[in-house]
Amino acid sequence: MESIEKTVITVWTIVNAPIGIVWKNWTTPDDIIKWNNASDDWHTPRVVNDLRGGGKFSYRMEAKDGSMGFDLWGIYDKVMINSQIDYTLGDGRKVKVIFGDLGGKTEVVETFEAETANPIELQRNGWQAILDNFKKYTETH
Repeated sequence: MESIEKTVITVWTIVNAPIGIVWKNWTTPDDIIKWNNASDDWHTPRVVNDLRGGGKFSYRMEAKDGSMGFDLWGIYDKVMINSQIDYTLGDGRKVKVIFGDLGGKTEVVETFEAETANPIELQRNGWQAILDNFKKYTETH
């Protein structure tokens, strides 16, 4: 049986906020809907988040003009408060998010298995743009 090697992509940032605030903004639906978009013409109008091992999350992501949208969902594999979140997306890809306490600042490192429909750079840039939006939101709220 032939195994398929998966491409793993990492994006990261340092947020100028304490880890408790970073964690809250990353995991609370009312906050997620305010930062979870890669560009200003997209938004996330609905979030469901059962943050626990075995819990399910679902983000409805849509173009603001209504021309397209999709549900990003998955199941949490591991949740360590203020430290780490591992989950499996609905299509089976694995994602790991590590939160590092830098004493008043927080490093966020997101590693995910790439999908095969879009170029690697497009995926990296999209996930990094969302992470950059998270940083901006957290630093200003």
